[in-house]
Formats: sequence, structure tokens, C-alpha cells
Amino acid sequence: MFERVGRVSESVSLLADFPVFFRVADKPVLVIGNGEEALNKARLLHQTQARIRIVADHPEPVLADFLRETAIENFARDVKDTDFLDAKLVFIASGDKATDYVLAKRIQAHHIPVNVVDRPQLCDFLTPAIVNRAPVTIAIGSEGAGPVLTQMIRARIEGMLAPQLGALARLAVQFRAQADALIEKGAARRNFWRSFFEGRVAAALEGGNEKAAHDEARILLQNASIQHSAQKQTGYVWLVGAGAGAEDLLTLRAHRVLMNADVIIYDALVPEAIVAMGRRDATRILVGKRKGCHSKSQDEISQLLVDEARLGKQVVRLKSGDPLIYGRAGEEMAALRAANISFEVVPGITSAFAAAADMELPLTLRGVASSLIFTTGHDMQGETLPDWARLAVSGATIAIYMGRSVAGDVASRLMSAGLPADTSVAAIENASRQDKRLFHGTLKDLPDLSLREDLHGPVMVIIGEAVAGASLKNAEPLSRQQHFAAA
Repeated sequence: MFERVGRVSESVSLLADFPVFFRVADKPVLVIGNGEEALNKARLLHQTQARIRIVADHPEPVLADFLRETAIENFARDVKDTDFLDAKLVFIASGDKATDYVLAKRIQAHHIPVNVVDRPQLCDFLTPAIVNRAPVTIAIGSEGAGPVLTQMIRARIEGMLAPQLGALARLAVQFRAQADALIEKGAARRNFWRSFFEGRVAAALEGGNEKAAHDEARILLQNASIQHSAQKQTGYVWLVGAGAGAEDLLTLRAHRVLMNADVIIYDALVPEAIVAMGRRDATRILVGKRKGCHSKSQDEISQLLVDEARLGKQVVRLKSGDPLIYGRAGEEMAALRAANISFEVVPGITSAFAAAADMELPLTLRGVASSLIFTTGHDMQGETLPDWARLAVSGATIAIYMGRSVAGDVASRLMSAGLPADTSVAAIENASRQDKRLFHGTLKDLPDLSLREDLHGPVMVIIGEAVAGASLKNAEPLSRQQHFAAA
């Protein structure tokens, strides 16, 4: 069985607050306070269908004016239990620290969620900045960044969203039941809604013609239904490179494909933050493959791609780095061709490029290194020396994947082949990630790499005279003796 789970990586930023929406239509919501903060909460609630109550024994003039204009129920007295016992939410804005504390604890004792203005330690929930395009609502929180930053972000988002978005969403609600009944869940339905929100329907509403928008929506639904009835949705597979690890090195095409996938089949080295960039409702299948742990054979993975695509699903095979560089894409492409399933390769930034960028290291250098070799340390374990070793002697740069455990053997055999012991070497753990570590040294220092017990992530080794041009400002000595001397 394949593992269908989500993983939480240490590199993922965890939310301190979980964003949710409370249903408040026809529910009592209580505001306590006399001043501007109470007024702000009341104004915000007035945009909802909640039944607003205010306890303000001495409302300031601006609040008193708002109460008269809106006819909101006000209890001009101290708070009683009957004011909040049936409340969905309570906002406290008394302005007095001691009063806020007593009221919060009193109400929370009845298991009613409380928000205390400017006292986050007393809050059960926080009030986000809101962009209102009803029935579309965007809530913005910034976890301690403060109201000024939050409001600036809100203003930016307001400018990005068309005023007609709310009307378009209301029209979508009218057609949702029909679309669900006539179009199968998955890529076909997503394509329908993409056309709905980006095509002629949206254009008609932007032009202020609601009737034309309704007609265009009806035609779009009819065409989608006819197309779906005529032929079953065909499955498709993308072999996608997730890059070396940093989320912002994922290509735009890879992100778009992830957002369209019904199924995401991913390797253990792909960070959770990148897997999470796919559709939230996509099925996620972890197929493993770490050093010393190959619980899923390549044949099983290839068959899984075929099986999921034959079910008509849009499948993303997400691989660390680039699919065509030590990603076993060859076997998977062969299996898909044999099954007559269409596929596409989406390149990714391979670890060698990310590692070189981390060390500001030129992989080719005019007059020094004009060729580049990708290899794995395991290539050095055979009895016959690989041909690329002789190329290294002539000046090529060697990028070695998964080379830490055989670093000593690599070094000794390269020196035996004639590569000078003082040839520059760089080693990069967790290339492109926040927790990356950089090392520099020479070929004779390379065996120390396999002795390090403090390296747990993937390590890229780069050997060649071009490495001498790297920046060493953030790099540690590769030699353990040099490392201890520096310490």
C-alpha cells in the first residue's frame, strides 16, 4: 500500500492562529464598550447578517450617533449574563485592563468565544482585516505584524479584485447545483469554473450586463455538459521537478500544474511546503525513497502513475530537483508510453545549480573549466574507473549527487587517476534551503565529509578548479582538523 498522508517539515512556517469563518447569520453577537473601538467592531459586524447587541452605559457621541442611525439594540447598563449566554461571539472594548480581564474570564467560563480589543493574550479569536465582495470574503491576518501592515495588505488586495467579483460569485452560486449534477468532479469541472470566472461570463458582468452574463453562463454549462457526455475525461501525467528545496525556486509552470492536479505522487525529499502548494483537495501519495529506505519499488510507482491516469485523473509526479537528472523519469516515461498515456515533463532546478548558486560558484569558467559532469558517488564503486574521471583531470567540473557516504573512495580514486590533491572542492548540504550548510576545502580533505555525523540532509559535492572562484564568506572548512582549529 502507498502512504496517503501529509507531512509537516521543520522548514514549514506553522500558523499560530487557525483561520476560520464563524456563521453568524441570525445569531446574537455582543459588543461591550463605549468608545471608538466598540464602534469599529459594531461597524464591522454591521456588514454581516448577525443580530448585533451592544452594552454601552455611556456611549461616546460617535457611537451614540451610529446606534441611532442603525437602530442596533443597546443596553445602557452594566453587563448581565443574559446579554451573552446565547451569543455566538463577544467583543470586549471597555478600554480598562482590569475590566477587560474580568469580563473576558466571566464570559469564557460559559465557553463563549471572546475577542478583547488590543489584548491578544485574552482573546479566543482574532478579528482579521476583511475584503468584502459578498458572497466572497477575504480575511487577512498578520500574526503580530500590527494593524498598519494588515490594513496596507488589505488595501493592496482590494485594488487587485474587481468590484464585480461579488456579482460573479452570486451568479456562480445559481449555477453550482447544475454544474455539480452535469459535470464530473475533477479536471472537467475545474475547467468549467475557470472559463466561468475568466471568460465571457466575467466579461459581461464587468460591462454591467447581468442578463448577458447569465446567458453566457447557461451556454457555457450546456457546452461543458455536451463535451462531458461525448467523451470521458482522459487522464494525464506531469513529471514535475520540485527544485532543490526552496519554495520560491519552483517554476511558474510547476505551480500551475500542481494547482490542476487530482493526485500528487511525491518523493520523500520534496519539502512539505512545496507539496502544500498543490490543490488542497488533491490526493497526496508519498512514495518514499530516502537513502536506505526504498519501500516502494520503481515498478510499483510507474504502475501507480498508469493506474491513476486510467481513472481519468490529472496526475503530478513530483520529484526533487529535475525529473530527468537522477529522477528515474526514464522508467516512468517508458511505462506511460507503453500504456498509451499522455504525459509532459516540467523541468526543475537541479541541486547542482542551486548548490553552485549558494556558494556563488561558477560551474564553468573561461580558460579554466569548459565542461560540466553530473554523476553520483556510487559510480565510483565499480572496479572500472568512469570515463568522466579522466575528463576531470583535463579540467572539467564534477557535480556529484549523493556522494557523502563514498567521499573517501571518490577522493582516493580521483587522485590515483591524476587529479591533484589540492584541487578545490565544495560541499553543500540542503542546497537552497534556510538550513543549508556550506563547506570548502581540497580533494585531500574530501574523505572527512563521510566522517561527519552532523550532516543529515542531501549533500552535493562539486570538484574542480572552477570551485576556487567560489565565495567562502559563509563556508566552513571541509577538513575536520581545520574546523577544530578554527573553533
